[in-house]
Amino acid sequence: MDLESLRLRAVAIAELYDRHNVAVGRGAWSTGDLALGFVGDVGDLAKLVMAVDGRREITDARERLGHELADCLWSVLVLADRYGVDLAAEFTRMTAGIEEHLEARGLREAG
Repeated sequence: MDLESLRLRAVAIAELYDRHNVAVGRGAWSTGDLALGFVGDVGDLAKLVMAVDGRREITDARERLGHELADCLWSVLVLADRYGVDLAAEFTRMTAGIEEHLEARGLREAG
């Protein structure tokens, strides 16, 4: 899937979550709620990375790592959508800036 397809899928799932949460009386998640959920997912990811690297004991950490990375990506995609951020454009701009910075210091790898 390309980034736009991923974004559309993430937004569709977020809408399902919102409908479910409203139906059970919890209300749709705000961008703040999404950001806090993302922070929790990043914490879970950090624990799994530590386990995969042998610094913690977590059963099936390697198998769970992809799921947690996908959870984090989902949050980023939904937050970007809610704030109207074009992630492809921002990623391109950000990496170009880093590349220029490193090239100016002669740090870019040959090739």
